[in-house]
Amino acid sequence: MTDFSHKPTLTGDRVVLRPVTEADVPALLPLFEDPGVTRLTGGHTRFDEAALVRWYGSRGAQEDRLDLAVVERATGRVVGEAVLNEWDPGNESCAFRIAFVPEAIGRGLGTEATRLIVGHGFETLGLYRIWLEVYAFNPRARRAYEKAGFRAEGVLRGALLWEGERVDATVMSVLAPEWAAAGQAVG
Repeated sequence: MTDFSHKPTLTGDRVVLRPVTEADVPALLPLFEDPGVTRLTGGHTRFDEAALVRWYGSRGAQEDRLDLAVVERATGRVVGEAVLNEWDPGNESCAFRIAFVPEAIGRGLGTEATRLIVGHGFETLGLYRIWLEVYAFNPRARRAYEKAGFRAEGVLRGALLWEGERVDATVMSVLAPEWAAAGQAVG
């Protein structure tokens, strides 16, 4: 049975995923302040630091989602977040999202972090399907998701209005049997 109330620490070769806290806000601020990162995530909402402290301070009490800080092992710095959310217990499914501060993008940390949290979703939480959306202007992320076993399911046409232009979002997913067959297991 799926249980999001336990907030694990997941350790890889290059990253550690651990429960995110309000103390991580200073390190995560660039996720919300950098125009390039907000574009890649489609983030229209602006958050002040006090709101972020409240948000991240409440993540440990959530029983229907898992919010983990991504920590680079080599430096001990928090460089992003990885999240399983939008849990649908009746269908053993949830969404996945991941975001990094600008200096951590493109260094392969996301690939390992994705494998760790998705593996936890399948192997420990017993999920059957994990899905995400990726915008058309983010081909690097799409390639990383494909490397982690996600497959395109369809396109949400014009899903994002960004600076006056409509941008498509591709829905991607990976299923537990595909994960197991690909030998993605993390344990």
